[in-house]
Amino acid sequence: MMIRIAVASFAMLAAVSAASAQEFSAEQRAACKSDYDQFCKGTMPGGGRVLACLAKNNDKLSGACKKVVAEAKK
Repeated sequence: MMIRIAVASFAMLAAVSAASAQEFSAEQRAACKSDYDQFCKGTMPGGGRVLACLAKNNDKLSGACKKVVAEAKK
């Protein structure tokens, strides 16, 4: 039973990572990683939630991440 739970949890994490990867490129994620960790850590990726969180905190973001958010909004 524990193995099934572990496998199911891993599959969910992989799906979340894949969804997150579709929203931001590796370069964009790197530019916003510290901002995400500081302001949006509890935000579940997908459906534009991370972008919305970052945009909500735009005035506090690093310059590189502000650029990513501005481009993503276009």
